[in-house]
Amino acid sequence: MSEKNTSNSNHSRRKIIQAASALGVAGTTGLAGCLGGGDENGDENGTENGDENGTENGDENGNEASQQEMELVHWWTAGGEEEALNALLTGFKEEYGYDDSNINENPAPGGAGSAVDAAIQSRIIDQDPPSSFQIWPGESLRPYTDADVLADIGDIWSDDMQDAYVQGVQDTAQPDGNYVSVPINIHRLNNLFYNTDVLDDAGVDPANINDPEGLLDALQTIDDAGYTAFAHQTGSVWSTLQLWETVFIGHTGVDDFMSFLDRDVDSLEEEIRASLQLVADYREYFSPDASSIAWDEANGQVIDGEAAFIHQGDWAAGQYGATDLTYGEQWDHIAFPGTEGTYSLVMDSFVMPEPNPSPELTKDFLTYCGSIDAQQRFNSIKGSIPPRTDVPSDEFGPFLQSQMEDFESSDQQPPTIAHGSGIDPQGKSVLEEIFSGFIENWDADATTARILDEL
Repeated sequence: MSEKNTSNSNHSRRKIIQAASALGVAGTTGLAGCLGGGDENGDENGTENGDENGTENGDENGNEASQQEMELVHWWTAGGEEEALNALLTGFKEEYGYDDSNINENPAPGGAGSAVDAAIQSRIIDQDPPSSFQIWPGESLRPYTDADVLADIGDIWSDDMQDAYVQGVQDTAQPDGNYVSVPINIHRLNNLFYNTDVLDDAGVDPANINDPEGLLDALQTIDDAGYTAFAHQTGSVWSTLQLWETVFIGHTGVDDFMSFLDRDVDSLEEEIRASLQLVADYREYFSPDASSIAWDEANGQVIDGEAAFIHQGDWAAGQYGATDLTYGEQWDHIAFPGTEGTYSLVMDSFVMPEPNPSPELTKDFLTYCGSIDAQQRFNSIKGSIPPRTDVPSDEFGPFLQSQMEDFESSDQQPPTIAHGSGIDPQGKSVLEEIFSGFIENWDADATTARILDEL
């Protein structure tokens, strides 16, 4: 390695260590080797695949990429999400002529981002990055762009892709002005799902609920009818944090929410307090076992007719699809009251660390992720919608077709806090800690004070 390259490498190393430290991530000693290791994978997969497959693929395809192995780190390990990823990789191999020897999946179940993030940073510190990894776009990319360890992939973003992606989604792929990621899917956060039989029995028409305050009145009516009005879990912070940010938008508006993301919190003191108080008031109608159940168990209460409403991203719809309930008849959804015309974005993307162990193959993969074929295969199974607006809706069920229509007609598409795209990781960590306390005391005044002091 030249002296200049050594200097640049050391500089990047220092910067990513600083970023990892800001996130509270352990250094190389604590996390080295997570998500596989360079030596083990190199001996076990690199040399073996190079001997068995590299020469053969090189002769057959006549290019360097066919001799490479792409290590792909992700957290899609359960049910439909694993099936969706398999469909994506199958399409990629068919499109580019690769085979299984070219793909080394390295899943990291659990943590939905946090476990992956910590281990990836450790591997970058050790100068052993994977070929690509799953990450929320937007502000979650910030530590990596600050450390200058993601490749500029502007050449992948063709005019065709730029025309097909709405600007708000493109912005999350280029937090510093250069494209560094390819968003592969969009989930909507501001959904309010409901059991139609429960609402009918309680005499509540969701079309008449116009704002978060109106929802509170409806919850009381449902409670009086003998049902759990609002299925919710409080054992993990994220569900309540995402509920609050949605209530904030419904109560105050997207413009003020974006100001909040910019840390302009002092001017929003009353709005913060009022939205927190609404969530504290909703709490009176939460599932009796909210502290001991997971989000899917809360969703099961709506499915079983024990509860009326649940606020979740549209991943919750996959659970309904696995039942005999019919969309539009036994279950349905509305935009969370006050957020009509808004599509709060929860997205996943893939990036290209540099230096990259399989640059040509990784670029091919990212290019494919931005294609119509990839996004149709993946999202129709994942239960999300494509970030490209020109993907045909024929392969999508009626619920996702309605989501695609809502996305195209939406006026605003804000990023989210709880799912990493709207605020930098340090700010997200601060808010998670604050909301952990809020779940203990449900004190809107004290929580507002902490937000003003600490954010």
